[in-house]
Amino acid sequence: MIETDRSIVFDKPPAEVWEAMTHTNAYTGWWPWLRSLDAAAGLATGEMWSCHVQPPLPYSLHFTIAIGEVVAVRSVEAIIEGDITGTARVDLSAGEGRTTVVHVVSDLAPAAGALRTFATVARPMVTWGHEWVIDRGIRQFQRTALGGSPFEASR
Repeated sequence: MIETDRSIVFDKPPAEVWEAMTHTNAYTGWWPWLRSLDAAAGLATGEMWSCHVQPPLPYSLHFTIAIGEVVAVRSVEAIIEGDITGTARVDLSAGEGRTTVVHVVSDLAPAAGALRTFATVARPMVTWGHEWVIDRGIRQFQRTALGGSPFEASR
């Protein structure tokens, strides 16, 4: 299992961060490692997304994201199934001044036999690849969607 529990502070108010998050049709432009995304109607309760992710490792991941409860400008819950399985949650809250704290929590595990074996044998590499996608994703979201750089990230 690969767990993420990270808070990122963005120098924009929650409404602006949320607005950027709702532009699902722009995700593949922000994140080149997200090779494809079918997000249908966008960031809404009950939506089912289909994804193809290429981390900097010798495999790619195909999975679906079932969007659970969405509370505008506050939170998103999701269930992931496919090459990886698990859950994810994103919470937004107002930080100091006009900032937003985005808290990302996920518990993911490889589901496919070959990937599960690879993840067991090369766990440090798989963990590194996961962290690479998260770190890169934060920087790319800030730069391309919000026009700046995050100034605080914690794990």
